[in-house]
Amino acid sequence: MIPVEAVVALFPDLETVELTTWIERSWVEPEPGGDGGWIFQEIDVARVRLIYDLRRDMAVAEDTVPLVLSLLDQVYELRAQLKSVTRTIEGLPEPIRAQILAALDETARD
Repeated sequence: MIPVEAVVALFPDLETVELTTWIERSWVEPEPGGDGGWIFQEIDVARVRLIYDLRRDMAVAEDTVPLVLSLLDQVYELRAQLKSVTRTIEGLPEPIRAQILAALDETARD
């Protein structure tokens, strides 16, 4: 668990006020801390880094950030689902796996 001060310290020009705004907008959702602050997990810090990069490095407009985050979340969810499907297929007997792969090849050609 990482306190808010440690998260802000990771980014040279990120102010606590700006991070608080991101939390209020639900762009990042750390756990509430006992002192009224927040406690960040590594995944939360990664989300802050993403938002920081979107705003600073890529100059994504503030009103566009929710759309970009939503689309990225969908991509990440699809990747997780595909990994799950892949693991499931890998666990099937070889003849069934071969049929599935052949069907996927046919679909890809269409």
